Amino acid sequence: MPILDLYEHGEKRKNLAHFATLATLAAVDGEVNEKEKAILDKFAFRLNISEAEYKEVMKKENKYPIETPHSSEKRLMRLFDFFKVVFADQIVEEEQMSLIEKYAIGLGYSPEDAKALIKKSYDIFHGRIDFEAFQYLLDH
Repeated sequence: MPILDLYEHGEKRKNLAHFATLATLAAVDGEVNEKEKAILDKFAFRLNISEAEYKEVMKKENKYPIETPHSSEKRLMRLFDFFKVVFADQIVEEEQMSLIEKYAIGLGYSPEDAKALIKKSYDIFHGRIDFEAFQYLLDH
């Protein structure tokens, strides 16, 4: 097997784990509403998640580990993705915020840094911004 195939497989696994984490966040309140599903559909397309993988991930009994990217930009991008799911229905629930905090810590942020990032992100996400603006605002 060529080394490129191994890399793609590793990336595929990471993308699937990231998608599964996003799906868990969307379903934390017991159901995935239409707006959350629309965002998950976009992520499934972007992350190259097949229909069979999508269905498997959406089963309640599935649990996937958090894949921690080495790049700080990629970790921040994952956190950004999480907030896009949370704000899909404009209703932010306590369970979702708790899950985001656990996810941020799982991504490698200290508990203090995770809380600070989440607070800033929550404040920022009351408006609609793109990733570059999100990254800039968190860095300053």
